[in-house]
Amino acid sequence: MDDPFRRPSFGSALFYKDAFAALDFLEKAFGFERTMVITDQDGNLGHSEMRFGDSYLMVGGEWIDYVASPLATGGRNTQSIHVHLESGIEAHFARAKAAGAVVVRDLEDQFYGDRTYSVKDPEGHVWSFGQTVAKVTREDAEKASGLKIEGWV
Repeated sequence: MDDPFRRPSFGSALFYKDAFAALDFLEKAFGFERTMVITDQDGNLGHSEMRFGDSYLMVGGEWIDYVASPLATGGRNTQSIHVHLESGIEAHFARAKAAGAVVVRDLEDQFYGDRTYSVKDPEGHVWSFGQTVAKVTREDAEKASGLKIEGWV
């Protein structure tokens, strides 16, 4: 059995006014899996974690004054989350839209070889998803974009 407390080196946390609704949405729209939900005696969310592939996300409410949903900041974001898919980007995009995600950037091929899209969840967090669909060299990416690229992996 896998160790439920083993985590990748990096994860993220997002804050929502309605964290329980967010958990439901993230499962339905993006295919995240709920792996831990801790509630207090009154049913309030204390902590939750979700997994997608080899990554994890903590989802919480606005439990202290220095965390906020985009709904509390006029819809502004200070970050976005990017998720890399191994396959199925078109079906994933359709699933997200069907669940109510608001399209920010339509599904399109990028100069660096990925097909990507961006959406907002019901509280305004920006999510992007991508799948590598072509192997592109740094030189080809520079030529296609007109940009100078350092550190191409």
